[in-house]
Amino acid sequence: MNEGPIVTMTECTSLQFVSPFAFEAMQKVDVVRLASLSDPELRLLLPCLVRMALCAPADQSQSWAQDKKLILRLLSGVEAVNSIVALLSVDFHALEQDASKEQQLRHKLGGGAGESILVSQLQHGLTLEFEHSDSPRRLRLVLSELLAIMNKVSDCSGEFFIKSSELFESPVYLEEAADVLCILQAELPSLLPIVDVAEALLHVRNGAWFLCLLVANVPDSFNEVCRGLIKNGERQDEESLGGRRRTDALCFLCKMNPSQALKVRGMVVEECHLPGLGVALTLDHTKNEVSEDGVTDLVCFVSGLLLGTNAKVRTWFGTFIRNGQQRKRETSSSVLWQMRRQLLLELTGILPTVRSTRIADEADAETEPHVSVYSGLKEEHVVKASALLRLYCALMGIAGLKPTEEEAEQLLQLMTSRPPATPAGVRFVSLSFCMLLAFSALVSTPEQEQLMVVWLSWMIKEEAYFESTSGVSASFGEMLLLVAMYFHSNQLSAIIDLVCSTLGMKIVIKPSSLSRMKNIFTQEIFTEQVVTAHAVRVPVTSNLSANITGFLPIHCIYQLLRSRSFTKHKVSIKDWIYRQLCETSTPLHPQLLPLIDVYINSVLTPASKSNPEATNQPVTEQEILDIFQGVTGSDNTRLSQRFSITAQLLVLYYILSYEEALLANTKTLAAMQRKPKSYSASLMDQIPIKFLIRQAQGLQQELGGLHSALLRLLATNYPHLCIVDDWICEEEITGTGALLRRMLLTNNAKNHSPEQLQEAFSAVPISHTQVMQILEHLTLLSASELIPYAEVLTSNMNQLLNAGVPRRILQTVNKLWMVLNTVMPRRLWVMTVNALQPSIKFVRQQKYTQNDLMIDPLIVLRCDHRVHRCPPLMDITLHMLNGYLLASKAYLSAHLKETAEQDRSSQNNTLGLIGQTDGPEVTREELKNALLAAQDSAAVQILLEICLPTEEEKAKGVNPDSLLRNVQSVITTSTPNKGMEEGEDNLLCNLREVQCLICCLLHQMYIADPNIAKLVHFQGYPCELLPLTVAGIPSMHICLDFIPELIAQPELEKQIFAIQLLSHLCIQYALPKSLSVARLAVNVMGTLLTVLTQAKRYAFFMPTLPSLVSFCRAFPPLYEDIMSLLIQIGQVCASDVATQTRDIDPIITRLQQIKEKPSVWSGICKVSSYKNGSRDTGSMDPDVQLCHCIESTIIEIINMSVSGI
Repeated sequence: MNEGPIVTMTECTSLQFVSPFAFEAMQKVDVVRLASLSDPELRLLLPCLVRMALCAPADQSQSWAQDKKLILRLLSGVEAVNSIVALLSVDFHALEQDASKEQQLRHKLGGGAGESILVSQLQHGLTLEFEHSDSPRRLRLVLSELLAIMNKVSDCSGEFFIKSSELFESPVYLEEAADVLCILQAELPSLLPIVDVAEALLHVRNGAWFLCLLVANVPDSFNEVCRGLIKNGERQDEESLGGRRRTDALCFLCKMNPSQALKVRGMVVEECHLPGLGVALTLDHTKNEVSEDGVTDLVCFVSGLLLGTNAKVRTWFGTFIRNGQQRKRETSSSVLWQMRRQLLLELTGILPTVRSTRIADEADAETEPHVSVYSGLKEEHVVKASALLRLYCALMGIAGLKPTEEEAEQLLQLMTSRPPATPAGVRFVSLSFCMLLAFSALVSTPEQEQLMVVWLSWMIKEEAYFESTSGVSASFGEMLLLVAMYFHSNQLSAIIDLVCSTLGMKIVIKPSSLSRMKNIFTQEIFTEQVVTAHAVRVPVTSNLSANITGFLPIHCIYQLLRSRSFTKHKVSIKDWIYRQLCETSTPLHPQLLPLIDVYINSVLTPASKSNPEATNQPVTEQEILDIFQGVTGSDNTRLSQRFSITAQLLVLYYILSYEEALLANTKTLAAMQRKPKSYSASLMDQIPIKFLIRQAQGLQQELGGLHSALLRLLATNYPHLCIVDDWICEEEITGTGALLRRMLLTNNAKNHSPEQLQEAFSAVPISHTQVMQILEHLTLLSASELIPYAEVLTSNMNQLLNAGVPRRILQTVNKLWMVLNTVMPRRLWVMTVNALQPSIKFVRQQKYTQNDLMIDPLIVLRCDHRVHRCPPLMDITLHMLNGYLLASKAYLSAHLKETAEQDRSSQNNTLGLIGQTDGPEVTREELKNALLAAQDSAAVQILLEICLPTEEEKAKGVNPDSLLRNVQSVITTSTPNKGMEEGEDNLLCNLREVQCLICCLLHQMYIADPNIAKLVHFQGYPCELLPLTVAGIPSMHICLDFIPELIAQPELEKQIFAIQLLSHLCIQYALPKSLSVARLAVNVMGTLLTVLTQAKRYAFFMPTLPSLVSFCRAFPPLYEDIMSLLIQIGQVCASDVATQTRDIDPIITRLQQIKEKPSVWSGICKVSSYKNGSRDTGSMDPDVQLCHCIESTIIEIINMSVSGI
């Protein structure tokens, strides 16, 4: 900051202000520097210095005593000191009291200029009175005038005024008046707060000079005064006289103390007041900066205001710019004009010195590559040029600045200059290009338009050189391509978003303003064919990831694919996309998934119906297999992969999305008579889908939405890979426990090879130790490390079915199989099914494929019958069965979609009727559902059959009913030891465990599709299994919904099965719904009694009568109805045999007595003659047998009710 002592204003041309040197000396109380001041400079500081010399100091140190002597010596030669000493001799306490009284009087009179207590009636003018008065009266005169101004300021309600005052305007007495003012404020600080005094001084002439003197004599009040003036200031200072005077006063204060100027500027921004002051202070600071090539403080300050995150500041400063332009005459005194002039000087200062507006001859330009007649922008100026471009964009786009012709010309010259090939140069070209798009009005003449076209042509030519030299992947070449594609597809809003994103600001761009640029791009520079041909030659981005920002080739290819430019101009893009997918890494770039989706659409859907062959080529199967080379893990323990996991996951996403889109567009493609090639099942079998999904699960944060997208595709197309049990098992395998076990992994465990495992399995008939040891070590390996052992494990499963194999080996194999199932389920299932086939001598085993098993999932159950009594292997079998049932559903649905249109067209040709086109589709869907239902029910029936004991097990006394009854016998038997042994023998057998596994699977199937449960029970199964299914399958309660329908069936066998099933359900689920169904069953039995013939009556009631006991046990309210039914059945039977024999009458008599007096007969079931089976009923008449059965049933019911069960 210049230290010139004289600073003048129009209203105080001859006044001398305090210099920065003098103010700093006062601030630091530097006596030596004060002594060096000239007499005029020292005169301004006398009030403070005199008070310092005369008042008792708080500092009693020796050094201050010496400084005080020096100050006294300094003051001794100044004549004006005497008058200041006289001022300090006044009784300020009395003066303050009088001033307070005058304030109260003025308040009562409403602020009028009535009688004054401080000053008696003036005989002459204020100036003459001041001249003729002594020191006390001078103090009173100034105080009275100052209080009057302060009162008027507080009462003016914001309207600015200028108070005419002889005392503050007379140049003769200004210094004396200033001395009085400083002494008054120093001695009466409570009456005259310095901020209020400063505010009042703005309303008198020469107020800025008085204010500077006041602050200079109280230097520590500088920040307080500045903040107060700013806080009370206007939001737009150049709009009013008061704002301009306030700004001028603060400028003088900052010139007096330049070190605090930037702090004052910060206060301006903080309060959003006086924007002109902020700019003025910045201009002063910029002019005094050391000349550098970097970005100046003015550019940084204004850019920060307009591009910062504070919307309030942005609006405030934008209003300042707009209002400044609206004033008709913008003179050089305007702060806005000075700012624009300074910015223009900075802009012209970095323009190339040798610059010709003549358009260069292209022949001359091609003579020497990378050199042209256009001089380039210096490297040291590139960053500053970029900052200036962004600033002008903000001024024009956000603040509404309208550039002058000179500014527009210079801006266009800068934008079309050619920077060096550096990252900063790439950034500058991108900004220039976007500024041309945003403010096309800068190009107004044909010469300027031609200049822009030549510059754009230079951009296209130099793009590859810039990218190779600067090392920046995202260069302006991609942006050019992208804009050209947007113009061709008329996506003007996308261009506006691109411009705003590159410039880093949200500005309003009218789409209509882009029309001229659109014509230049689409007709002169980038025709669509040029764009397409150029895009294919652009190299892919190496290691593309989300870390690489900016506009990349992938953005251009994406837009060209969307507009179908490649198919329109017959340009193959498949190889480029394949190479880009291979060159990817994490974190995933967000444009990759949209690129794959739009590419798939361009492969399947023609660009137009008139040209159905206009599609892109899909990625070949061999290229896909190359991506997954080494992922199977069959050769190495650890996977050796050529390509990154990102590339493999993206290709997997491509295949799954392609197949899904192919099925979704089947109707459209058939209408166009197109049949795109589907990827073969063998290809899908070779891709380790589950392994890749597991890898993706661990990289969810880096893969963005790819993991969730893959899960969606899997759930739709590969439901057998999304089984809930598998996910739960996977959590256990990858949990903390597995990690701790893996810490125990020794070198011995790592050294076991698949060959050693095969040798150990070969020795199983002799010794189990070696295979057990190796298997235990393998449990410590991760799932991917186990892949090489999969074939050996599965191929030797058949050996584990032999007698004598320890259960621990079987359980360990089951555990390893479940681990492998998390990474290679489909391949593992095929190997396991083939390994567990029954070994029949002289019969060659068939090797099933994945496709065979999806078409017929029941192949899984055609395994060695020994598997049915080996729970660990049965668990594996049931897991595979569940998976293949789900896979079969997806396979048939896909097959139906693939062939639907072919069958529809053939049906149409046969019928020749348009109105019947929907018939075959409905029939095919129904047939598919029927096939799936038959398939599921067949699986359930086979599984239920497995639950039945074999002939060998029956010979040992095992039956399914006893397995359930033994549980009760263990609890209720009177001989606990014998009952416990019997229960354990039956409950801890292999059959029991297999039954539990099967019941778990059936429960899942019933819950997934309740119609399966309905179908199976309408088909029926052995009644011996009812205790097992009802107790072992928790979802059996759903049968209560369809039992009434089952009872209503005409077949007697189904009615019997329904009542028997209901009797078990009532015991298991004693619910109100069960009671209503049981009451219905009793009513149906009473109805059937009246319509059935003798033979059918016997066949129906003999198996169903025991069910009535269960009804009574579950629901005692049914007792009366059931007893009446039993008596009625007995009476019907007695009537049929009445003509043949009278032996039945005693039985009927007993039944009546039992009904009337049940307590007498309560213990009759204990008599041997009345126990079931105690009589020789074989030779009896069927009705007689039925009567005996009724008698036994009634006695059992009575005994049960009396005993309280």
